[in-house]
Parts: sequence; structure tokens; C-alpha cells
Amino acid sequence: EVQLVESGGGLVQAGGSLRLSCAGSGFTFEDYAIGWFRQAPGKEREGVSCISGNDGNNGNTYYTDSVKGRFTISSDNAKNTVSLQMNSLKPEDTAVYYCAARTGRAPLNGSNWYISFEYDHWGQGTQVTVSS
Repeated sequence: EVQLVESGGGLVQAGGSLRLSCAGSGFTFEDYAIGWFRQAPGKEREGVSCISGNDGNNGNTYYTDSVKGRFTISSDNAKNTVSLQMNSLKPEDTAVYYCAARTGRAPLNGSNWYISFEYDHWGQGTQVTVSS
């Protein structure tokens, strides 16, 4: 059974940092793309970042424009973990953050990594709140 568990959310002041982690099990973690999404109250789920696996786009990373230069996605295949380092946080980053895995399908690319239905498995989410 594929499972994804997020951790690391919390309350932080604007300008601060948080590091989210997504721990996966039940699949060969390094072979597949892992994405981070977020959903703020009253808004649609938004793709934040993605790191591709050994599925054709080895280790490519993608970011939505609003987080470029502030967020960094990385993977630790030995620990089956993908992390999202979030620096210079802003109040508009406040949301529930989810990690998602795409398994058994064609590799993601720059034109579809941010689309939620391209992913097969989801974690339960972790709340990030940035105060002004």
C-alpha cells in the first residue's frame, strides 16, 4: 500500500523558514515524481513544486513562480523522503501543504507537473501558517 506522510508544518512569522518533509512507503520512492501542493481556504489546490524521479526526467525540479528563489525541493532516496525547504515565508504562503506521488505513468514535465490529477497518491496534509 502506498502511503505518504507529511510533517514539519507550523506557525512562523513572515520572513521565517520551515522545512516540510514527505515520507513515502509502499513503492520505489526514487523512481517516481513527488510533488508538493497547497490549498488555502476558499482557494483551489495549487502546485508548488515537484521533483522527478528516475522515470525519464532524472531529478528535474519545478516550481511555481511565486515560490521561485524561496523554496527548494530535494530528495533523500535512502530515507524515502522528499523535503521542501521554505525560506522568506510570506502570509500568502499560508495553506495546507500536501505531498503527492505519481507512480506507474509517463514522466511529468514542465507542462503538467502542477496538475493535481496527474498524481496518484496523496498525503493527509500539514498546516503552514505565516503571520504578518
